[in-house]
Amino acid sequence: MMIIKTKQKSPRKLSFMSIYFLGINGVVGSGAFLLPQEIYKDMNLAGVGVMLFAAITVSLIALCYADLASRFSDSGAAWIYSYNAFGRFWGYEVGIFVWFLGCCTMAAEIVAFLTTLKSFIPAFNNDWLYYSSVFGMIIFFSIINFFGRTIVKAFNNISSAAKMLTIIIFIVVGIFFIHFAHFSPVIPKAATTGAMPLIKHFGAAFSVTFYMFCGFSFIPIAAEQMKNPERNIPRVLVAVMLSVTILYSAMMVIAIGILGSATSKYTTPIAQAFKDGVGEWGYVVIIVGMMISMFGVAFAFSFDTPTLIASLAGEHQMLPKWIDKKNRYDAPWVAIILTAIVAVFLVTQSYLFLVSCIVLASFVQYVPSILAVIKFKYTGEFPNKGFKLPGKYIIPVAALIISAYMITNFTLKTLLVAAVVAVLAAISYFFMNRYNKEEKAD
Repeated sequence: MMIIKTKQKSPRKLSFMSIYFLGINGVVGSGAFLLPQEIYKDMNLAGVGVMLFAAITVSLIALCYADLASRFSDSGAAWIYSYNAFGRFWGYEVGIFVWFLGCCTMAAEIVAFLTTLKSFIPAFNNDWLYYSSVFGMIIFFSIINFFGRTIVKAFNNISSAAKMLTIIIFIVVGIFFIHFAHFSPVIPKAATTGAMPLIKHFGAAFSVTFYMFCGFSFIPIAAEQMKNPERNIPRVLVAVMLSVTILYSAMMVIAIGILGSATSKYTTPIAQAFKDGVGEWGYVVIIVGMMISMFGVAFAFSFDTPTLIASLAGEHQMLPKWIDKKNRYDAPWVAIILTAIVAVFLVTQSYLFLVSCIVLASFVQYVPSILAVIKFKYTGEFPNKGFKLPGKYIIPVAALIISAYMITNFTLKTLLVAAVVAVLAAISYFFMNRYNKEEKAD
């Protein structure tokens, strides 16, 4: 009897367009719908200019990531870059901060979801109902994640579609309800009294706006699941940054054009602007779209974040192996529980504090990544494949200077949180390293 061997199909990899839409979904989160209020408070219409400046700033960092993505096809992004550039310890520290960033993002989206629900259903202003719902969502996500990725993919696709449809409807319809008189004043009077007040207002708006672009750093994390990652990821990073900048700027201009100075009064300014333009049904459309989007993003991060810490424990043995324990659905159940515990503590904080933690955790991964670009350009290690950063050191040095500026906008509380995370990570690394040495000696 002749035995015919069948070739086993390898898992289908993500194409350029699939990566692009995942990138859009990762970058455009709750900030697009909630933060125009905070930006307008600090800079009025000039907030659009701050947004464009933040977009250019983050794009410089994204170009550094594009350069690094063209050198590595491994999953992991920032921590993989740091690991190869500066060694195991620094790679581990960055990896922990990327995990912490994922926990903060999940918590921020959950808080944003409930904040939006408050404006729609006043009963959620009751603390007992609010916190029961917050903790209930985390428990719900954790339980669902025990059963694998299929449901997560479905929610991710639904939230992506809801988000993009909501934004497109708002821009296309909202443009007809702009009142040009609402574009005055261009800048708050308090910011025009001197250089220091202007810098203070600009810095506050910049920090908030910076957060709205931070999600790009998650695009290369699943590089191994993508077709030709060295070529496609750099192209996606550039395309996503351009697209998101256009969307954010249009949303901000239209919201201010409809609401004027009232933009600073509403916790859900985009929804309120659409309500003022087209009526109550417009408010409902935007709120529903926002909530589906926020729920989907929080759910996606509740799955992806445990995967990272499980990878540090299992594949790379930087944490105890038990953290990577899997159930029969191949879900890292210990990592899921650890992520949920951290998220439970984080959701007790305000949305704006969580935003500042996300910006700081992003800063921690940006700086080593930018320094890695400079090192690889100098040493010639890990040659580029498909994309090469132009101008040699100009872009990474500019990105490094701007990233360093972010330190001036962090509060003492945020810096303290970062210090605690860094110290706890270092202690766990020390004990894990010692344990591995003793195990090898035996």
